[in-house]
Amino acid sequence: MKLNKMFAIAILSLGLSMPLAAQQTAPGGQPDQVDQLAEIVGLSEDQQKEIRGILDEMQSKIAELQAEAQQMQQQLQAQIKPDYDEDAIRNEAEELGELTGEISALSTLMQAKVDEVFTEEQREKLNQRMQQMQEQQQQMRQQQRQQQGMQ
Repeated sequence: MKLNKMFAIAILSLGLSMPLAAQQTAPGGQPDQVDQLAEIVGLSEDQQKEIRGILDEMQSKIAELQAEAQQMQQQLQAQIKPDYDEDAIRNEAEELGELTGEISALSTLMQAKVDEVFTEEQREKLNQRMQQMQEQQQQMRQQQRQQQGMQ
């Protein structure tokens, strides 16, 4: 369970939820997120290719659902008016809930499929890296609190 939480943080931290088109090497020469992940845990070329395939497949589905959910949210907001229809609001809210549930499921499946590509040693490296990142974030938050306390 802890590994899954750490992996989720890694995916989010590395920006793997961005569209794959944006993951190609940037014009400034910066490596994409899969390359960064490869550097952290030592992914082979085959593993990188497999992860890119997973992301490409899953992210397009997720992006479609997110666009649909955004549209439904707007429709739901349009129901805020004096002559509202409670049944319509409840139906649209239920549909939106199902969509967000599907997005969550697909995101989790994507993370699980990517995790499946790693060796145990790579998972351990990733876990260590994520612990370091969490500690750094915690230190930054403490510094911010201290600075705010001085003002």
